Formats: sequence, C-alpha cells, structure tokens
Amino acid sequence: MTKIISVIIPTLNEASTLGNCLKSVGTCFNLEKIVVDGGSYDSTVEIARNYNCIALATESSRARQMNLGAMRASGEILLFLHADTTLPDKWAEAVLEILREDGVVCGAFALSISENLRGLYLIELISNFRSRVLNMPYGDQAFFMTKRSFDMIGGFPDQPIMEDFEFIRRLGKKGTIRISALSVNTSGRRWKKLGLLRTTLINQIVIAAYYLGFSPNKLRKLYDKWA
Repeated sequence: MTKIISVIIPTLNEASTLGNCLKSVGTCFNLEKIVVDGGSYDSTVEIARNYNCIALATESSRARQMNLGAMRASGEILLFLHADTTLPDKWAEAVLEILREDGVVCGAFALSISENLRGLYLIELISNFRSRVLNMPYGDQAFFMTKRSFDMIGGFPDQPIMEDFEFIRRLGKKGTIRISALSVNTSGRRWKKLGLLRTTLINQIVIAAYYLGFSPNKLRKLYDKWA
C-alpha cells in the first residue's frame, strides 16, 4: 500500500535520542518511518527496528543517507527529521495543510531548542526570523515536501556540509517555502558542548565562506577542526 508520508531519519550513533524522536513521529496506517544509518556502533539500528522502522545502511554522509531514504520511500510526501529532534503534536495535519497551498514547494517547522542555556532563546528568535522572512529554514527544522518537488531538484546535493542550505536554496527558486506555526524541539547539545558564542560564530563563518565560494570539502575539514 502506498503511504502518504514517509519520515526519513539519517542516523549515526543516536541511541540516546532516537527513541524519543520516533515516539514523536507516532504511528498510523498511512505513515512509514525510514532510518538510514551511517555505520553506528551503538544500538541505534536495533532501536529503529524495535519501532518498526525500515532500517537502511550506507556510508556516513547525511546527504547520501537522506537521498537513499527518499529513493526507498513509498510516500507521496517526504519529511526529513534529525534524530535529536522531536515533532510536535498534530504535525502530520500541519504538513498536509501547508502542502495543499498553491505554489508551496516545501515546508518546515519553527525551531525550539531543548536546553536551559542563557541566550538560546535569542538563537530561536533569530532562526525563526530567518526562516519566515528570508525563506531559509535549516535541516533541524524538519523539511517536508512532495516526492515530486524533491525529484524536481535532484534531491540533496552530494556534499559533506551545507547540504540542507543548498537544498532549500534550490527549492526556493521553484516556489514558496512555508513555515508552520508549530515548532519542532531540537537538542541543544551542540550549544552546551561548545558554548553559545563559539557555536554561533562557527555557524556564521561556515555560511559566509560558503557564500564566498569555499568548497564544501574544505569547509567540512574546517568545521570538524573547530567543532
């Protein structure tokens, strides 16, 4: 039976977060959950199977993992979800409502960060302003679109970093990007580990360098070194 929505989750050693992520997805007859693992050595894949997910494996590359999940998906709608992110209640209804709008090629959710760190509220405000005003949500906001829209731009670009940025930029040239009033809740573990200022600075340097034409391969090496 063809499903209406396929939720695709790329993973790499996400045993501590994947269960809550999958609980938020929920279950219904017209939904499939696809976990595409990049070589975990923890219990990530076992957790995925315990939640009746389709479990796939490939090399550790978020773009390739998501593209493989999309290729395997039977859903008319694709939703890409990070393993450390949870969906809001009634998320599926919001997805269907947004994608019914004329001219909409992609949607995403507003962002909420689950960490009690001073200053994170400002990061949420800036992220949600960027998403709504500049039509540039990021991957942790759970992109969703029809399979037709996904195929129209050839899926995620095969690059090691900024694949979500480039993906949404290409889709934005084809139509409207709509942001839901509902929020996903994503882990603040990176901000907690590196600190608010350092994390924000790294992000902005990488974005600026990408705009200036630095290669994604070089940016990936710099990002890994700094983070």
